[in-house]
Amino acid sequence: MRVLFVDIETAPNLAHVWSLWNQNVAPSQLIESSKTLCFAAKWLGENRVMYYSEHHDGREAMANAILALLDEADVVVGYNSKRFDVPHINTMLIDEGLLPPSPYKHVDLWRAVKARFLFPTNRMDYVCQKLGIPGKIKHGGHSLWVRCMAGDDKAWATMRRYNRQDVKMTEALYLKLLPWIPGHPNMGLYVEEDGMLCPKCGGSHMQRRGFATTGVGKFQRFQCRICGGWSRAGRRLEGVDLRSAD
Repeated sequence: MRVLFVDIETAPNLAHVWSLWNQNVAPSQLIESSKTLCFAAKWLGENRVMYYSEHHDGREAMANAILALLDEADVVVGYNSKRFDVPHINTMLIDEGLLPPSPYKHVDLWRAVKARFLFPTNRMDYVCQKLGIPGKIKHGGHSLWVRCMAGDDKAWATMRRYNRQDVKMTEALYLKLLPWIPGHPNMGLYVEEDGMLCPKCGGSHMQRRGFATTGVGKFQRFQCRICGGWSRAGRRLEGVDLRSAD
């Protein structure tokens, strides 16, 4: 299974406004709409972090690069990516006249955190640091985006470091959350190995841990000794077909 981590940075909407408080901005007031400025991506388990930006590569090359990566991916992982990153990427692709990538599974870590835990905030920087993962790179806030939009090379260098760090954090958080992620795609289906395989990570070190009972029968329950994820046999009492316990 090819698992791709993706993080994007976007430009804000630019508009004429009459006040700074409680504004409804009409489409006629919009000067320029939000767009993807850059993205960072990496494959699970690989060291290389890929980075493309409108400033360094041009919008067409950036769009084609992310399309090629999504087309190769079996699973795409992000943070708040179902509401933010992927819709922005899709908008960029259709704006550039490109067709959609081949279908892929999508894991949004923000949704997993929201569903499973009760942190004071679900912001990625806080959750990562709480779990012992290095946080975001410090920057100048909104002014960094303004400087990048103005073509400032130093600002773009900072944006590149910031974006690349975000995607590294996403991978580290994914590995930490893996046994907790509900509805994770079955990794065992992509492993060319016989026997009982973990649906979370594809590992073969499965420990029998009691039984799961349903309205139709009793099933052997397992815990993966690699990632800690739980699963159960697909057949009553015995079986090699594992399903997620979520």
